[in-house]
Amino acid sequence: MKSSSLIFSAVILCISSLQAGTQNNSKALEQPASVASNTYYTGNRAPLQPSAYIKLPVTSIKPEGWLKEYLFRQRDGLTGNLGKISAWLQKKDNAWLSKTGEGAWGFEEVPYWIKGYGNLAYILNDPAMIAETKIWIEGALNSQRPDGNFGPQLVDGDFGIDKSTKVGKPDFWSNMIMLYCLQSYYEYSGDNRVLTLMTNYFKFELAVPEENFLKGYWQGLRGGDNLHSVLWLYNITGDQFLLELAEKLHRCTTSWITRNTETHRHNHPQKDNPEWYKLLCDWHNVNVAQGFREPATYFQLSKNPSDKQASYDVFNIIRKHFGQVPGGMFGSDEVARPGYDDPHQGVETCGLVEQMNSDEHLLRITGDLLWADHAENVAFNMYPAAVTPDFKALHYLTAPNMVVCDDKNHAPGVKNGGPYLMFNPFSSRCCQHNHAQGWPYYLENLWMAAPDNGAFVALYAASEATIKVGDGTQVSFKEQTNYPFDEKVLITLAMNKAVVFPLYLRIPGWCKKASVKVNGKAVDTSIEAGKVSIVNRNWMNGDKVEVNFPMEITVTRWTGNHNAASVNYGPLTFSLKIKENNVKKESDKTAIYDSKWQDGVDTSKWPSWEILPASDWNYGLVLNANNPAKSFKVIKKGWPKSNFPFTIDETPIVIKAKARQIPEWQLDQHLLCGVLMDSPVVSTQPEVEVELIPMGAARLRISAFPVIK
Repeated sequence: MKSSSLIFSAVILCISSLQAGTQNNSKALEQPASVASNTYYTGNRAPLQPSAYIKLPVTSIKPEGWLKEYLFRQRDGLTGNLGKISAWLQKKDNAWLSKTGEGAWGFEEVPYWIKGYGNLAYILNDPAMIAETKIWIEGALNSQRPDGNFGPQLVDGDFGIDKSTKVGKPDFWSNMIMLYCLQSYYEYSGDNRVLTLMTNYFKFELAVPEENFLKGYWQGLRGGDNLHSVLWLYNITGDQFLLELAEKLHRCTTSWITRNTETHRHNHPQKDNPEWYKLLCDWHNVNVAQGFREPATYFQLSKNPSDKQASYDVFNIIRKHFGQVPGGMFGSDEVARPGYDDPHQGVETCGLVEQMNSDEHLLRITGDLLWADHAENVAFNMYPAAVTPDFKALHYLTAPNMVVCDDKNHAPGVKNGGPYLMFNPFSSRCCQHNHAQGWPYYLENLWMAAPDNGAFVALYAASEATIKVGDGTQVSFKEQTNYPFDEKVLITLAMNKAVVFPLYLRIPGWCKKASVKVNGKAVDTSIEAGKVSIVNRNWMNGDKVEVNFPMEITVTRWTGNHNAASVNYGPLTFSLKIKENNVKKESDKTAIYDSKWQDGVDTSKWPSWEILPASDWNYGLVLNANNPAKSFKVIKKGWPKSNFPFTIDETPIVIKAKARQIPEWQLDQHLLCGVLMDSPVVSTQPEVEVELIPMGAARLRISAFPVIK
């Protein structure tokens, strides 16, 4: 990567050479300079590493297009109604609404839900949702005790309230999530009570002896969330004690890469584990997806490149051994196990949304566009299939190769024993509430501020962003696109007066020949993949920026997983279209064991669903040996009237492919899609044409294909 000084020099040269009028200065770089300090948005203050990109306040970006439709479905579905049906969110006897922190209900569920529900309320400016959010925020603000602690009084290991709080070590985990909720509320409201609570709480944390700090399982692994909030507050207040607390948090957070032979926290017997299994401290999927960013978060304070690298190492280690599959994730089920790395292993919905959140954090911290590419990979290809199209039920586990979603117990084929593959409104108390953050957080990271008072398009989706740039002029950026189902993006600028500033456009790593036009005139052509195209000019009201991302078919061969193949078109991975037989079930009779409803809820309005295959799925692809991409034909259909492209019938793109059935590839002894065989595979079945659809639209799918010999 180019050094910051070289990048900064290039940007300064670009600015200094700007001529009067509307002349463009464009250049492709790996990232903008991070040595400047944005005048209008809060980035890292000294001595922290300067921000690569800066998050905008929660209401700065409004959704349009399919993302707006998705957020509406989320509001009208499970996210918007959990407060009325989930026992964990009932207000009666809830510790989150108690000034003493006592109550029958109160752990991670409330802040998990508010993390997404509240931000969705602010984004949609929904009065009823904002009022509901405020009840829980006020509860948290009013719960602070004289010692500075707040929220439910828990000790580690509890999943409820321990009223004898003078024993045991305090559990800080659920408060870590609520801190996120308070930060969003502060962005929305400017309520300084948030800063007061956080300041007093962090003084409390600093005073806790280290032998009692972050010693429990969840909080030890997820201390990076607490660290993020401490640095967030430091950037606002500049209180020096917060840097001392940041150092303490890093010391007490479980080290993610052990590189030794000690037994792990999950107590996996060493004699049963290969040596690589000792590289990470934990293999629980959501802990990895969420916790691995902690070293890079700490890098902002330490400025030690090895800390930043540690997060990359964890990301790569788990994907080397369990992530040889399409969709960006890894097959750990709940906890990764040696020998269970087939594409029929799943990942928790919690893991999906936490991975997206980590990618967004790491993009802002490092400036590395890898994280934007990865966020899109998970968001487009894995996450949509984890929920039903009406957003009223979800999986606990979602896999790249998933040919049955039923209420059967598939253990030990998957890690958990129970109905973990079906769609249920109560598909585990963690994912049921934590899913809510996925799309609101994604929307909030579409656009970012650059350190030099520029604007950065980080992730592409139809939206409207309002950003102060240049000399402080407020500019509205209206982005029109059906990306990732379309190659073209049109951005129209609106402002009261002309203003000079750089506009940064991320070029995805998959796109080889991107081009940029301003008001119909080419300013950057054939930009290298994985770069940032910078257009610096005197912008005027009504200016239009056209970005073109030519999409091509590519075939990925998973040499680490039986040499299987996956098919991509731009950022979308494609899966075999399998006809779906949807079977309605009673959710209170098919729910996971820890599901709890509020009293009096009409559960018939919240059914569960099995999705069973109504067509054959056991196909291998017939590929052109010299040019695999020539094996496929892309068919573009009209945009769906529903504005929702993530269903098998409404997807606007399909791919025709040649395939042969593999009769011996059947369900295995655990009634899961059979384990892949080594490719190439011999089949004497006739060659047929099959249809592939986007992976995110396929709740039943084959995404990692055997290849026919």
